[in-house]
Amino acid sequence: MTETDHVTVGIDIGTTSVKAVAVTADGTVLAAVRVPHAILTPRPNVLEHDARSAWHEGVRRAAQQVARRAGRPVDAVNVAAMVPSLCPVDAEGVPIGPGLLYGDERAAGEASGLDPSQDGEFERMLAHLATAHPDAAGFWPAQAVANAALCGSGALDSVAAMTTVPLFDYTSWDADRCAALGIDVERLPVIRSGNEPAGIARADLGPELAGAVVGPGTIDAFGEQLVAGADHPGDVLVILGATLITWACVPEWVEAPGLWTVPHTARGMVLVGGPSNAGGLLVEWARRTLVSPDDVEPDDVDPDDVPVLLGYLRGERTPLHDRTRRGEILGISVSHGPAAMWRAVYESSGHSVRHHLDLAGLLDPASSVAAAPGPHRSQRIVATGGGTRVRPWLQAIADVTGLPVDVVATPEGGALGAAWLARISAGLEPDQQAARCWTQPSERIDPDPAWRAGCDRRYHRFVEASGDPYTIDDRTGGEAP
Repeated sequence: MTETDHVTVGIDIGTTSVKAVAVTADGTVLAAVRVPHAILTPRPNVLEHDARSAWHEGVRRAAQQVARRAGRPVDAVNVAAMVPSLCPVDAEGVPIGPGLLYGDERAAGEASGLDPSQDGEFERMLAHLATAHPDAAGFWPAQAVANAALCGSGALDSVAAMTTVPLFDYTSWDADRCAALGIDVERLPVIRSGNEPAGIARADLGPELAGAVVGPGTIDAFGEQLVAGADHPGDVLVILGATLITWACVPEWVEAPGLWTVPHTARGMVLVGGPSNAGGLLVEWARRTLVSPDDVEPDDVDPDDVPVLLGYLRGERTPLHDRTRRGEILGISVSHGPAAMWRAVYESSGHSVRHHLDLAGLLDPASSVAAAPGPHRSQRIVATGGGTRVRPWLQAIADVTGLPVDVVATPEGGALGAAWLARISAGLEPDQQAARCWTQPSERIDPDPAWRAGCDRRYHRFVEASGDPYTIDDRTGGEAP
């Protein structure tokens, strides 16, 4: 067997679908599938999945479909998923209740602005589910449920486990904290360190998958980072999924108000930014509400006359950290038709990206309204995720930020990164660093100068209307509070 004959499958459990790719050693995607599932909001401020359908059955279907389409034996599989998440399971690891997702009010805490490794949201999820499902055999996040569906072992990788702190003490589950919730640690997933395999794929998955190594799993955004190629100072990784995520790459630790700072997968780099709700959830809301974007002509829009949309359909994460915020449309007039409204939707994502870069001090001084510019400047955006298929969305982000957008060739970045990690678990690769060899840009989208002045005005109005407490009023010498 030659090196290129080795095939690994990466799976990404997203907010609205399970994506899977089958990839050869040189990064060629042999097959890709998407298995949709619903995001459930049975009442305001509740956000959940049918965990059995999405995390168990959806993962199995995605794995089987992509392996059949690839038409080759699979060496290894690995699953990425959003964090935090949690559901009750039976003795076989099959969900018996709802899968709670990040931002659900049942896990709300008093503190704001903390990243997942500090917030304690997972612990509050567990407290709620332990009360609601006291007879559950266990309580597992999406990665563990998926691993049990694939290999029978409800394992969780140590990277995803970091988002469950303080229940996870960086080595194992904290038995005392679990006991305080009435939970024995045996009801939580087994922790797998690094890329230690979770097990071997079940025979009932089909001949292509039977016997494949199943990796321990990972975080979806971590998988995206590995293969996007946003690894150098000045790069900005923008993930256009159901959640919009902005990560600016800088060579030193940057503390920015309202944002998160985390280690990069690239040596010597860190990421500053965070998630926003002005992503695919906003775009899908617009699809249900407006005339289809396929039926409008963008050329009908005046660059100087577009409404400003604050896309807080279920609160906002970074930088506002406010679950109670709701969306607003500013400056709407009788002259605005569907094309202008769609442009406002797409620009909302651009405003969010620019706001994150602004707060981090990474914009040109002439563009900054929120922070004194620092020593580093953002030079380009690397866009990944399903939204990269929507060119007007990418163009709006380029126009609002003033940065060129380099689009990755494989939108399923979380699944692609998981497929690389599967290679490590199978002993086909030594480490994560070489994953950048799978980076494949497809095109560059440059800002349109005709839109620059109008986008600047709308961005300033967006920041003002957002109620951002960090904005500098006097840009010649003021400081953010």
